[in-house]
Amino acid sequence: MLKRTAHRIALLWEKIFDRLFNRTGKDRLIEAYMGYATDEYLIVRGRVLTALRRNKPQPHQSRLTNIKQILSLFLTDEVADVAVSAGTHKAQSDEEGYFQILVPRGDQYGWIDIDVTIEDRDGTTACPVLIPDPRANIMIISDIDDTMLETGAYSLARNLWTSFSGNALTRHVFPDAIELIDALSDKGRNPVYYVSSSPWNLFSFLTDIFTRTNLTRGPMFLRDLGLSETKFITEGHGNHKGGSIDVLLNSNAELPAILIGDTGQKDAAIYKDVIDQHPDRIKAVVLRTPGAGLDAADHADIAALSKTGIPVFHGRDFKGMTEKLYKIAFE
Repeated sequence: MLKRTAHRIALLWEKIFDRLFNRTGKDRLIEAYMGYATDEYLIVRGRVLTALRRNKPQPHQSRLTNIKQILSLFLTDEVADVAVSAGTHKAQSDEEGYFQILVPRGDQYGWIDIDVTIEDRDGTTACPVLIPDPRANIMIISDIDDTMLETGAYSLARNLWTSFSGNALTRHVFPDAIELIDALSDKGRNPVYYVSSSPWNLFSFLTDIFTRTNLTRGPMFLRDLGLSETKFITEGHGNHKGGSIDVLLNSNAELPAILIGDTGQKDAAIYKDVIDQHPDRIKAVVLRTPGAGLDAADHADIAALSKTGIPVFHGRDFKGMTEKLYKIAFE
């Protein structure tokens, strides 16, 4: 009852905010996300907004400036019910402006750009899509926060402080994560995907960090923090991550996967569920242990994960794991 009431109040305030700040205006443009491929289609993804919010941080700017810039990324001006198309293939933006266009898959592979247009608007937006190399023998599915990027997601207070007080030039990416992903991707032959609880509002922010640190590029599966008539804020962390991994495994039916995550957000339990649903598809699991280390629940989750027979590696860092995983990936 309380959640239902809060949902109704939030919807009302969003409608008021839309009118006050002209979010129902007629400006239209596309924020392009990185799409992915299934055996039959290219999934072209993006969001229709009235304006793109981007920051140009400086290395030594104040934390207050960082907080203001991050908060500005959440003031999205999304536009619903807009027709978008890639050639003859069409889609409609949903309540939060998101869209997916299905384009039949051809013989190309690697990164390609699909031009997307908005109905009754001039110009196109290039939406990148990753098509796995036919020589690929594995895919890598990785978490981001506290796996690739130091965040402190195991503590809500630490997570919020780290996420909001830093900027794309100051956030720390673990060097051992860059090394591991680079080795497993094998110069782009094996596709890399990132599944995170971070919201889509931080897509450009995360992309800037990846570019700065040379972390291997890959389609991201982030969360929608928006409101709709049927959804209050977002689905849970586990449901989002498990569901996204399920989509990727079904999209790449011939490729086994290595799952990379951390113990701070109970990835061991989530990955155990994935293995139960997709037996014989997971070749190894890698977990970073952030914060104070493993608690009793973490030990139990890792023990249950190990009983599946899948190789499980966990530790404070990924040092010494690259060579072992490389052998597993290419055996």
